[in-house]
Amino acid sequence: MSEIICVSNNKGGILKTTTVVNLAGVLSLEGKKVLIIDADSQSNVLLSFDLNPDEFDVGLFEVLTGKVKATDAIYNVYENIDVLPSTDGMMGFEFAVIGNIEEYPKPFRIMREALEGLKELYDVILIDTPPSLGLTVGNVYNYADKVLIPYLPEKYSKRSLMKVVENIRAFAHKENPKLQIIGIFATMVKANTNLHRRVIKETKEYAEYAGIKFFETDIPSSIRYANSIDEMNVPTTLDPTTSKGIHYEMLWKEIKEVWVF
Repeated sequence: MSEIICVSNNKGGILKTTTVVNLAGVLSLEGKKVLIIDADSQSNVLLSFDLNPDEFDVGLFEVLTGKVKATDAIYNVYENIDVLPSTDGMMGFEFAVIGNIEEYPKPFRIMREALEGLKELYDVILIDTPPSLGLTVGNVYNYADKVLIPYLPEKYSKRSLMKVVENIRAFAHKENPKLQIIGIFATMVKANTNLHRRVIKETKEYAEYAGIKFFETDIPSSIRYANSIDEMNVPTTLDPTTSKGIHYEMLWKEIKEVWVF
């Protein structure tokens, strides 16, 4: 039975999708069968594998609203990697649920019920989340086992990160007691800047105080992640022309040292 890991933060542009698809690449090369669930209406997971989201009529929205079974909306995109994609309908998912509470009396349990049984089919399920803490993310938190939190080490990040942690823990207490935070890691890091070094130091101190693992591996600021998708049509960890994916290999190694998968 698989572990379900969501990559989440309420800020956009901090490499959530990049993290999901590159960790999927690392896992696939280890021989693990991986499912990526794209809960972000931007549909960037498919783009990461050179697929056009506009050509997919069935995806997560159709599963959550009961139009199709989950297994009928899953597509293979690479060896050992399947995707349950986001479709345009995800942009209106929250309105659809909020406007029809009679059909969805337990709005935070929709995903858990709709995706029941998928855990038995995969070694790891990774979930990409939108940059918010709304109904969609609440459904992800109710379905997931663990949360991995990327953050950008800049001026307002520490306060935002603290709020994210508080919200995850409050939600877990109320809705999903098994939900745990795997840890925090920095992305788009420019190691030669005083700002990034200072914020990373402060975040480490906060993580220690809050009892959360702070991963030593960070993801440097690099165009290589975009180039692999543009030139090789795969995430960097699956790109044979570069070694830049090693940062995600190191991150996953750190994760496995703390958590058993």
